[in-house]
Amino acid sequence: MTSKKGSNKAVALRYTPEREHAPRVVATGKGTVAEKILQIAKEHNIHIHNDPDLVEMLSQLQPDQEIPPELYKIVAEILVFVYSLTGKKKFG
Repeated sequence: MTSKKGSNKAVALRYTPEREHAPRVVATGKGTVAEKILQIAKEHNIHIHNDPDLVEMLSQLQPDQEIPPELYKIVAEILVFVYSLTGKKKFG
């Protein structure tokens, strides 16, 4: 989950290593849709990462679209951080 304050945009990501080659966008929105994405994330204890530049790039993608290779490194760093918070040891 990536959010951007100020312009009120949000992007939700999913990554299931055993089924997907790369993380996918599952939702994007601005305004009230962004607020709903963030609300759902909070209700499900999903990590919210604030990165204005990343959310701007990710918000250009369509739902169910894999992230482009040029974003692999930054998204991987976020996933490693999130997995360290949840106690997961590895991707899949």
